[in-house]
Parts: sequence; structure tokens; C-alpha cells
Amino acid sequence: MKKSLLSLTAVTLSLTVLAACGEGNNEENSNANEENVNTGDNNNNDQSGNNEASEDLGTLVVGASNIPHAEILEFAQPLLEEEGVDLQIESFNDYILPNEALAEGELDANYFQHVPYLEDQIEEHGYDFVNAGGVHIEPIGIYSQEYDSLDELPDGAEIIMSSSVADHGRILMMLEEEGLITLAEGAGIGASISDIEENPKDLQFSDNVEAAILPTAYENGEGDAVLINSNYALDAGLNPLEDAIATESADTDNPYVNVIAVNNGDEEDERILTLLDVLRSEEVRDYIIETYDNAVVPVTE
Repeated sequence: MKKSLLSLTAVTLSLTVLAACGEGNNEENSNANEENVNTGDNNNNDQSGNNEASEDLGTLVVGASNIPHAEILEFAQPLLEEEGVDLQIESFNDYILPNEALAEGELDANYFQHVPYLEDQIEEHGYDFVNAGGVHIEPIGIYSQEYDSLDELPDGAEIIMSSSVADHGRILMMLEEEGLITLAEGAGIGASISDIEENPKDLQFSDNVEAAILPTAYENGEGDAVLINSNYALDAGLNPLEDAIATESADTDNPYVNVIAVNNGDEEDERILTLLDVLRSEEVRDYIIETYDNAVVPVTE
């Protein structure tokens, strides 16, 4: 919900300078009075600086996936409070509602999606959203109850993947990098299953599973391998670095950076700029690295 910025009313200190009255005033009293006035001016300047440092920017409502997004925001809350932002976090466990809530003005921003998904949602639903800036990358992992490596996957293995079209190219490029398939030249991040030109193991793809349900499919032993986004893997108690049989590259130039999305025109809102500054701060970067151990990778721009 878009809120106007709040500001504290400046507090003016009134200093009464006591001076001797009548003809008895001498140079000493005048110097003393001048010193008192100068001291009062300095106090006023200090007070003005304190007011500026503690300026109240108001409340900021951000929608986020439970893990890691909401956890990162919870860590950032006291840091934002120091900057005058009262952060309120609304947690979601799917990829649909956070954008609907943002579009309807129930949120000031959301933090759960990567750039290709955001662009896909804008095109599909006509959202007037803007990418305000990136925060981290969540490498996708391949999980299997039956096999310990991709090499062990049998011919005709069933590969379960997200129904999110924005993730299909990402997943297929990962499988190509692992040597399992070959995509048509130039398919890139927009690749679809129909772009597979070589499939030596005759892998069978099930791409109709909602992303939030992928951990359940894995736990139930469905398919031969399941590709799970790290946020849902972490939320299900999985460790992408230990439990996955393969993990997507986590280079910081990965196009699937998770971003802060806002309604068009709000990207210069001081609360949003402050949020990004804090989320990219050394304190938050260290928290992400120490907490998620490269299962979530912070970015700086």
C-alpha cells in the first residue's frame, strides 16, 4: 500500500539569554552573553542533526516467501528501524499471491521472485511493476530418493520440474550444462521442452507441478529426479548443498537474481531505497552467507 512519508516536526530550542539591565552592563557581561548565544547555536545545530538522523520514513509493508526471504527481512528489521523505516513483513507460500497483493496496493513491495519470472508475470497479467534491485540468488538443486548422481539416472527417467514457465529455460540450461540434453542453438533462458534437440537418456519431463509442491513430490519418491527451487527446499528442511545430487551454478552474474519488486513510480521511494541499501549491506550479506552456506548467494547490485 502506498503511504506518504512521515517526518518529525523539527524541535526548536528557545534559549533565553540573561543579561544585566541598566547602565551597569560592562564588557565582561557582554562577552559572557555572546558566549552563551554561541553555545546555544551549537546546541541547536546538534539537535537539528539528531532530528535528521532519526527521521521517521514511515511503515513499509513487504511480501516475501517464508525462507529465505522473510528470514532475511526479519534480520534486517532492526537495521531498517535505525534508518527510520518500520518494516512489516507479510509471508506467502506461493508465487501468485505476492504479485496480486502488490498490484492491489496491499503491499509496498515484494521480495520472492527472480527477474525472468517477474518479466513473465508482467507480460502475462499486465502488472505495472518495476524491478527496484537484486538481493540474492537461489541455485536450483536436483534431488533424488533413488540415485546418488545424474550419471545413475536410467534411460527414460522421469524428471519433475516446476510448472513455472519462467523456470523452464533455467532448468533445461542446467541439464544441458550437466550433459544430459542438448538444446537448440540460441534457446537460452526462454528455452522450452520442445527446444531439446538431443536427449540420449530419453528423459521424460513432468512440468505441471506447482513449485511449492516439489519438495512433497520428492519426499513421496515421485519421479526419478525432482528439481526444486532453493527457497522451497530450505523451507522443507532440505540442504541444497548436501541433499541435492547436482546444483545450479551460483555465479553472481546468474540472471535469476531475486529482486525487490514495486509498483511503477515507487522505485525512488526513500523507504525502498533504504530497504535495498540495508539488504545489500555488509551485515546482511554476512548473515546470508553464514546462515545459508552458499545455498543462497548475496549480490551487491
